[in-house]
Amino acid sequence: MATKSANLYARIEPDLKEQAEGILSSLGISTSNAITMFYKQIVLQRGLPFEVKLPAKQPVDVSTLTEQELNAELEKGYADIAHGRVKAAEDVFADLRKNYSL
Repeated sequence: MATKSANLYARIEPDLKEQAEGILSSLGISTSNAITMFYKQIVLQRGLPFEVKLPAKQPVDVSTLTEQELNAELEKGYADIAHGRVKAAEDVFADLRKNYSL
């Protein structure tokens, strides 16, 4: 195993750092080991080990819609149901988490 002798300095938001370190601690993984794992995956994948892209479209923020616009969105949903264009709720939530990093 190679000796760990290189230093890495990065500036990140303090709250993000705290949240990530809390999760890593719960997993029993040090920040140094997590960064090493991340770098190893970059080398193995020959790029970032996850997809980096902007979502094709953003979900509708219903709080910004007028009553007419909200009714139009609801009508679209009813039409989807009527035409059998439905998905299990668990699949919808999995897609939302994946596509919007939730």
